[in-house]
Amino acid sequence: MKRVELAVLYGGRSDEHEVSLQSAGSVIRNLDSRRFSLTLIGISRDGRWYLQPESLVEAVKAGEAIEGVRTAPETRVCCTPVDGLSVGGAALELDCVFPVLHGSFGEDGTVQGLLELAGTAYVGSGVLGSALGMDKELVKYSWIARGLPVVPFLRVTAAELSELDRETLPDGLVERLVEHLGEHPYFVKPACAGSSVGIHRVESIGELSDALRDAFRFDTKALVEPSVDAREIEVAVLGNRRPRAFTPGEVIPTHTFYDYEAKYIDPDGARLVIPAELPDSTLETARKLAIEAFRASDAAGMARVDMFYDKRSEQLLLNEINTIPGFTRISMYPRMCTHDGLAYSELLSQLVDLALERHAERQALNADA
Repeated sequence: MKRVELAVLYGGRSDEHEVSLQSAGSVIRNLDSRRFSLTLIGISRDGRWYLQPESLVEAVKAGEAIEGVRTAPETRVCCTPVDGLSVGGAALELDCVFPVLHGSFGEDGTVQGLLELAGTAYVGSGVLGSALGMDKELVKYSWIARGLPVVPFLRVTAAELSELDRETLPDGLVERLVEHLGEHPYFVKPACAGSSVGIHRVESIGELSDALRDAFRFDTKALVEPSVDAREIEVAVLGNRRPRAFTPGEVIPTHTFYDYEAKYIDPDGARLVIPAELPDSTLETARKLAIEAFRASDAAGMARVDMFYDKRSEQLLLNEINTIPGFTRISMYPRMCTHDGLAYSELLSQLVDLALERHAERQALNADA
């Protein structure tokens, strides 16, 4: 059987560049060599794409970490509408691209749009699903429109603080927060960033200005949410038209909350429990809610749906959706799939199959109709 020519795309311009390298290494090591012929494409921190040495594939499979992106000028990759990817004018013969990218310029629909123009199949959600999944505000509106429960929030824009000194908050902001969210503590987060980058727990109004300004280092708008006394529940979803939800897991952080360090740096930053220790009926509700959230946000291929289990109301509240979840050795998404009997290598194979299926379906559409 002819092997699938698969490009693994990693790195990128976002603050999650290093996380992408870790995830990509794990994906490369677990892809079935009998089924896939691999091409590695690294995106430098300034956004340029480079073909990586063939020898890197075997080195990574042998356990070597991806230390960075090699940027020899002659290996620059070009992406051309309709014609696809090429190096030095020579086309890269690819069946599919697997973007292992996190954050802006990778998970937000930009790379997906580029690959759509190139006519290339790719793993994961399309332009709309990726963009919605990245925008914590707009994806919540898509869920609210479907009647799905979400964590309350209030949006604040960088423009509201741009002409004020560091200690001053916009007129009426505190009153709006109290009216919509209740009293502090609050969580402040960039609307379009992942891996808990730029997120702060605010214990007093005096901390709010600095938290917002730090969030605005990563995006032009931020969300302020109440601190819910809740347990963090995650659900892996896999599929296109008929998505499947796996047994929910629970993240029990040892830090104040599940921050960037707990996710990727501190090996003891959190305890991951699968299944989450909840009644069977609640676990089933979480799976159904994850599928509804997946469909409402036009996701495809894969997603990790994060939600809170409110200890007081015993209600599940949607928090966010990650259309390219982490694939590191400690990442929750592959671990939830493995728990239900879907081995890591088979999971990756199914993701490529779903990508090829979706691409064929889109190619069959009559664009002139």
